[in-house]
Amino acid sequence: MRYEIRVDGHLSEPLIEVFPELDHVVMSGQTLLFGHVIDEAHLYGLLARCQSLGLRVLEMRQIPE
Repeated sequence: MRYEIRVDGHLSEPLIEVFPELDHVVMSGQTLLFGHVIDEAHLYGLLARCQSLGLRVLEMRQIPE
């Protein structure tokens, strides 16, 4: 499964490094993290990382392979 997670703000390089399995694009006050998610547990782990870092998730969606 491939997912996009859109978070508020431009993530610094140290924050980007917390998500080594995802690619990213910074645009218009937001950061888009995207990549392959192995399973539901992996997805919830990514969201937990966002929460623990105080990131505001604006959108999360599955994208076609």
